[in-house]
Amino acid sequence: MAHVGPVAIGGDNPIRVQSMTTTNTNDTEACVAQAERIIKAGGELVRLTTQGTREAENMKNISNALKAMGYTTPLVADVHFNPRVADVAACYCEKVRINPGNYVDPARTFKKLEYNDEEYQAELRKIDERLVPFINICKEHHTAVRIGVNHGSLSDRIMSRYGDTPAGIVESCMEFLRIFRREQFNDVVISIKASNTVVMVQSVRLLVQQMDQEDMHYPLHLGVTEAGEGEDGRIKSAVGIGALLTEGIGDTIRVSLSEEPECEIPVARKLVELIPECTRLRQEAETHIQDDTITLHLDAPDWETFQLKAAMAVGGLLIDRKATHLIIKQKNSQKTPDSLGPVATDTLTQLADGILQAARIKFTKTEYISCPGCGRTLYNLQETIARIKAATKEFVGLKIGIMGCIVNGPGEMADADYGYVGAGVGKVSLYRQKECVEKNIPEAEAVDKLLALIRQYEQAKNK
Repeated sequence: MAHVGPVAIGGDNPIRVQSMTTTNTNDTEACVAQAERIIKAGGELVRLTTQGTREAENMKNISNALKAMGYTTPLVADVHFNPRVADVAACYCEKVRINPGNYVDPARTFKKLEYNDEEYQAELRKIDERLVPFINICKEHHTAVRIGVNHGSLSDRIMSRYGDTPAGIVESCMEFLRIFRREQFNDVVISIKASNTVVMVQSVRLLVQQMDQEDMHYPLHLGVTEAGEGEDGRIKSAVGIGALLTEGIGDTIRVSLSEEPECEIPVARKLVELIPECTRLRQEAETHIQDDTITLHLDAPDWETFQLKAAMAVGGLLIDRKATHLIIKQKNSQKTPDSLGPVATDTLTQLADGILQAARIKFTKTEYISCPGCGRTLYNLQETIARIKAATKEFVGLKIGIMGCIVNGPGEMADADYGYVGAGVGKVSLYRQKECVEKNIPEAEAVDKLLALIRQYEQAKNK
């Protein structure tokens, strides 16, 4: 169990739901207003990006303003690339998130680097030397820590030894966790996230096994990064997060949607509420798998709940390839307080296809891997996603990444065919898989250039 200010996470405590602001952390008024909306929606923790010491120091003003309004919700500082920022944030926030992939290691270069055993151990000593002073600051200020590993930002050092694998993701986490335990610091929450639901679920399961082997017991935060928005984002989140929740794994969750952050909270709360029913449905569906097909019978009071319930009930089974086909049938087509009324067969088929795509089994439409945005985002994310979707919807089966900044951009898009990444104010870089093919394009031209890039390569491929 970890204590994050007045909120206890893990053990017998409820599963906590949280979100992250998209405002500039130097803008106290905007951050306070958005944090209040998250809290009023039911968010139990609020995370803000702190890309520099100035933003970390302003967390004090944001915290004081919220406390003056009567809010005691813990604030979490999100830190990448600069460990000094984590030191500062730990003085003003209830929790600090650090990313092992870039806490001491430099940003991932995607180059093939080799480390012999001596060089590898030297890098671990550098982490140890830098991490212990941070732990001592956290002890002094009673600040919790989230060790947050992202599939998209594993260090070159980890990649050299383990590759882009769940084993590498887990070891990236365990290297840090072993230091925290040695230093007898236990207010720690762990997260392992990926935009690929299969990687995310396999990695978290492997982490649980590894922690058990080393007699470690820390609460787990669950999330699918860059899940997207609308129905696709909700289905993808329910597949990944739901697969683990129905296995009894998870102490706090975030549904990362490319929408206003307060919109994430009701979806997260619904996933938590659906755990008992979806656990039962998962067990029933597994019992009745025939001819590589899951046939799921269910009902719900509204369409969003129906979608979440379906995705959550079968997500783990599909990720484990217990079946690769899905048929969804409605139990009750009568409109009642407990039933949404008749749903067209085509709509149910489209939902099944969406769930199969989220589980990486069958691709029937363009997939958009889009981040939820934060204070680092360098353009209007929601407007840009809409423009890119309108321009590229013809490319069925392609995966297109839309990232607000460079932190997880190229890495989380490693699974994508093409990528659109914020590179600076008003500037965008375009990627083909991991390769940056055009840098610092004016934002006004970037969507058209992305479309031209896709057409160029796809037409050449189809000749």
